Amino acid sequence: MTPKILTHFQWWVTLILALALAIGTWNPTEYNFIHYISNVDNILSGFKPFGILIMLALWLLAIKSVFQSLGLFGSTITVIIIASFIWGLQQYHIINIKDFKQAGWAATTGLGILIWFGLNASIIWKKLTGVYNTDDTSEDID
Repeated sequence: MTPKILTHFQWWVTLILALALAIGTWNPTEYNFIHYISNVDNILSGFKPFGILIMLALWLLAIKSVFQSLGLFGSTITVIIIASFIWGLQQYHIINIKDFKQAGWAATTGLGILIWFGLNASIIWKKLTGVYNTDDTSEDID
């Protein structure tokens, strides 16, 4: 069996998909899923229920993968690291988090990066340590 080779293209694709999910769900512009759904007369008309279910399924998969790979502690640490990076950008006057639009973009981009890291955490862990799976086995439980 040949080993699976991870290409740089796969890293970029998962990053773009994670950012698309986060930014596509909500961002400070009027071009997002929440704005689209909230400004309709009948939410159950056309393909809106289908879109809602697809978005819900994508978010459930993203949340499950983040917590499965990072756990609550790892997710919290990752959020703190992303927030400290945003704080550093604020301190160097690159962004202004007091401005709603800039804070919104920072939050949605940070959430996309959290999802991306959750999707790829086991691959990153394997590259760093050589260990692919760290779950308890039946031998460890006894």
